[in-house]
Amino acid sequence: MAKHEILIETLQRQGISRRSFLKFCASAASLMALPPAMIPAVASALEQARRPSVIWLSFQECTGCTESLTRSHSPTVEGLIFDAISLDYHHTLQAASGQAAEAARMAAMEESFGNYLLVVDGSIPTANPGYSTIAGISNLDMLMETARGAAAIISVGSCAAFGGIPHASPNPTGAVAVSDLITDKPIINVPGCPPIPVVITGVLTHFLTFGTIPALDDLGRPKAFFGQSIHDRCYRRPFYDKGLFAESFDDEGAKKGWCLYKLGCKGPTTFNACATAKWNDGTSFPIQSGHPCLGCSEPDFWDGGGFYKPLSTPTGDIAGTIIYAAAGGVAAGVALGALNHAHKTRAQQAHEPVTVDDLDKGGGQ
Repeated sequence: MAKHEILIETLQRQGISRRSFLKFCASAASLMALPPAMIPAVASALEQARRPSVIWLSFQECTGCTESLTRSHSPTVEGLIFDAISLDYHHTLQAASGQAAEAARMAAMEESFGNYLLVVDGSIPTANPGYSTIAGISNLDMLMETARGAAAIISVGSCAAFGGIPHASPNPTGAVAVSDLITDKPIINVPGCPPIPVVITGVLTHFLTFGTIPALDDLGRPKAFFGQSIHDRCYRRPFYDKGLFAESFDDEGAKKGWCLYKLGCKGPTTFNACATAKWNDGTSFPIQSGHPCLGCSEPDFWDGGGFYKPLSTPTGDIAGTIIYAAAGGVAAGVALGALNHAHKTRAQQAHEPVTVDDLDKGGGQ
């Protein structure tokens, strides 16, 4: 596919049918949380879309974000790279190395100045340039140089979005997020350790389709994927509302699929699409596999007070009103969950709605 060829020409040349193309458009619309009525609009936009140049920089990271991308199932990474975008620079996936690799980056920057998409994974060390270099260039210098001509930047993974594990105390390398250094470009944060594969490709698909960045929350994350907490969509939520909690990883409650709040689940304060998009082609996600959420898509999750310690603040969602407890968060959360269940049961028996005022009465009639 020529770099400036429109997508529909490429698909026709490869013998891809209109039916298959529309199925891809339906998948793309679903990824972007668009209603079915928007599928024709997505198809029309994609038909005229030109192949954007993408430069992917990896700094202080573990390659987990790239591993996640290569496991994307809708669309596949092969289709994304070869049919939709021009991935002109990526340490792990490119064939070139050494001087040829850096020549490819410079060529992409010159040919598509002002129009290419910059993807970054990994935090940037600022305490000493020598902590991480590529081709003798510090991560900081390479980021600033490459960002200059980018149309937009996608910070993939919690390290690039928020500093991640390298930023955790005591942060010996002075690790910072992309947004701490770049302030004059649109930045889309796609956090997670690693991020969900279809969220990465969904953001790329949105940019390809509309040529703009998606609606973002106050942390720069796409609302389509980070608009609700994991707790809101978790299949264990009914057990939370009933005050039924696993006390250990192998007790009867855990075997019955009860809520993992008391085992340190950060689902109530973590915003991500894990409970809906899931992992490994939609097979499962950590909570479904019996492990509490670690909150990895939130800032400073590594320093968040212990992975297996219960949250000390958000404890219940009763009649649409979130109740906050003081320091005794676990006991209050359990009590409110049980109280909520008792009131719901009584209201169902009496065919009357539960109200927050009922709860304020301390146990009812």
